[in-house]
Amino acid sequence: MKIFFLFTFSTFFWSPFEQAAASVHYDKILTHSRIRARDQGQNVCALQQVMGTKKKYFSTCRNWYQGAICGKKATVLYECCPGYMKMDGMRGCPAVAPIDHVYGTLGIVGATSTQHYSDISKLRGELEGRGSFTFFAPSSEAWEQLNSEIHRNLIDNVNIELYSALHHHMVNKRMLTKDLKNGMTLVSMYNDQKLLINHYPNGVVTVNCARVIYGNQIATNGVVHVIDRVLTAVGNTIQDFIEVEDDLSSLRAAAITSDVLDILGKPGHYTLFAPTNEAFERLPRGLLERIMGDKVASEALVKFHILNTLQCSEAITGGAAYETLEGNTVEVGCDGESLTVNGVKMVKRKDIVTSNGVIHLIDEVLIPDSAKQVTELGGAQQTTFTDLMIQLGLASSLRPEGQYTLLVPLNGAFSDDTLRMDQRRLKTILQNHIINVKVGLNELYNGQELETIGGKLLRVFLYRTAVCIENSCMVRGSKEGRNGFIHILRQIINPAEKTLHEMLRNDKRFSVFLSLVKAADLDDVLSQPGKWTLFVPTNDAFKGLTDDDKDILIRDKNALRNILLYHLTQGVFIGSGFEPGVTNILKTIQGGKLYLKTVNDTLLINELKSRESDLMATNGVIHVIDKLLYPADLPVGNDQLLTILKKLIKYIQIKFVRGSAFKEIPLTFYKINIIESNVQPIIRKEEPIIKTYTKIIDGRPVEVTEKKVTEERIIQGPEIKYTRITAGGSDNEEKLKKLLEDEVTKVTKFIEGDGHLLEDEEIKRLLQGAGTEYTKVTKVIEGEPQIIEREIKKVHLEEAPVRKEQPTRRTQGGTARRRTRLAYP
Repeated sequence: MKIFFLFTFSTFFWSPFEQAAASVHYDKILTHSRIRARDQGQNVCALQQVMGTKKKYFSTCRNWYQGAICGKKATVLYECCPGYMKMDGMRGCPAVAPIDHVYGTLGIVGATSTQHYSDISKLRGELEGRGSFTFFAPSSEAWEQLNSEIHRNLIDNVNIELYSALHHHMVNKRMLTKDLKNGMTLVSMYNDQKLLINHYPNGVVTVNCARVIYGNQIATNGVVHVIDRVLTAVGNTIQDFIEVEDDLSSLRAAAITSDVLDILGKPGHYTLFAPTNEAFERLPRGLLERIMGDKVASEALVKFHILNTLQCSEAITGGAAYETLEGNTVEVGCDGESLTVNGVKMVKRKDIVTSNGVIHLIDEVLIPDSAKQVTELGGAQQTTFTDLMIQLGLASSLRPEGQYTLLVPLNGAFSDDTLRMDQRRLKTILQNHIINVKVGLNELYNGQELETIGGKLLRVFLYRTAVCIENSCMVRGSKEGRNGFIHILRQIINPAEKTLHEMLRNDKRFSVFLSLVKAADLDDVLSQPGKWTLFVPTNDAFKGLTDDDKDILIRDKNALRNILLYHLTQGVFIGSGFEPGVTNILKTIQGGKLYLKTVNDTLLINELKSRESDLMATNGVIHVIDKLLYPADLPVGNDQLLTILKKLIKYIQIKFVRGSAFKEIPLTFYKINIIESNVQPIIRKEEPIIKTYTKIIDGRPVEVTEKKVTEERIIQGPEIKYTRITAGGSDNEEKLKKLLEDEVTKVTKFIEGDGHLLEDEEIKRLLQGAGTEYTKVTKVIEGEPQIIEREIKKVHLEEAPVRKEQPTRRTQGGTARRRTRLAYP
């Protein structure tokens, strides 16, 4: 009857608690352990035990599927879940564990050493009596691991020291794991000492950094949680510990200098990775002196060692990133019994618990990027650049108080040929990677220009998944230091020096393509300012093209322009700026589409490999190909042209539709750039005009010879602005006209159906009347109406009687006069 009562009572008593705990991390992990062991029978849990140790865990999914904890292989154990027990001859754990008072429960959960010490310290009576207690009971192994001197002192004075120590493990109310909230502080039954509770997402529950290894064993007068170490009294604050610990005097000095020490004396839940004096002595002397002499840097240094969360070592079963008070993160992990920081075993002593956090002593100083000079930010993959900076004297030229941005290529970007260059040339190359201002990644935008310390302007190109500086695109790893940013690039930057046209002209590989460009009157497109991507076939693409074939192509200018402009697209597209493996569709000036993608760092254009990519020009970029491109959907209607194209293009089937014609592509796709220019006031003097006419004097006809002198000038001499028509992308002629008529109030020169670059001298000639060769001239002077003065002087040179009668006509007198007209904008 008694057994039945205990079984019924414990089942009734446990179930509500089990249900209520379903939403807590510990209990969620426990539920997963049940699921993993469901094939083993009822109420069985699966645990992982670290090989070579007695440490067992109810595991997270991550640890379970890795088969490891803290990088060490773990074996799987199946045990009865807390609160259940086996029965002879039955599978699983079908029985509920007996319920007893706290003292008896210590024996049920195997905490026999704690039970024994409770007995000899006269605590047993309290544990068997009335009340509602929580006992955080050290396991028998925990007592064995306790410092021998402390252990001996407790045993030697069982009535006071041992009794007090056990009371320190007790709380005067029942607290299940669901009640143990992260960051909670409980008051123990010994002198109201604090017990710091942490409940982590991975299901680990700690009390003063001791891990609960077997929780929620219900007793008639409370609950027992078995923990993996004996609790010691919590000291004062982290600040108090630093101030009295001799091995932390260097850290203490740095914390005082940076005004951070006081923070560690305030209430909170901090984790301090405290470098020892030996760790500070390992730092280069100059580096330490510079950081300590800079309050901002020293503050960043100290704060980089502090987390605003309490991380006990037992809660860390795998690597995770934690934010520091400095603002950046550190990676805290474990390797067997050792804690690691940023992947390095550096923790000498762990879990020094204080009233406002925990301290782990480390033997290395963690230096955040924010305390480093920009030249110190480079990692293992950027050592070639940083070493060259030092060798060539550039590193020392960057002032600590300056502001810089370093564009650092990876080590693999520096070929042997580059490293063998003359040092002056190599220095120039490096100068092209140093910007005079501090520019972060989120401050870069498409079209931005960055000036280097060598005076070069570098263009920024922003794509969907990439940021490129000229020909080189960034990889992950941008960092901000004390005096600048560092951005990591794939390639050495090659600033543009020449236009697209100049690059074609200077490279014999492109002579055939360039001759066709000239024949199609497209020279200006590739010469003027703009933003273009040009896919250039080498001469190999034109093998088999005879002079007669070339003449046929040139005679059909529409066809030639269609073919050539299919190789040109508006915008600058760097090969490594494309997302790898994804097809990118570009619309060409011809109107057709190009399909680009990168595969294994090779650019493919319509599935054709680019032989050389990212040749930068001042007005665009060139990608070299060895085949002529042609739009697959564009039919040919001429037999001769079809024959020629079939010679050159064998990778696609060219459509033939007899009689079809290529569309005309006017050169109005040029962009209208408004460029201001000052024009001095113009004075125009016309050549004297001598003419003879007849006038009636005293009733008689007289022949008069007269000289007319005309002078015209702009009185106010305004600043005159004009429009240059240069390369770019206006859709059609009508749009261009509208822009000229409605939006541009300038002195303008425009040729119907074509564009022309208007130079300063031509503007003057235009104002002086030399514009007859142009189809249309729009002449507007910006601003208020300007008075143009025109003086006409007439001088009588000779008068003679007319011998023969002439028809009379009325003329104006010969007096000098002023005639004024207004020119409106």
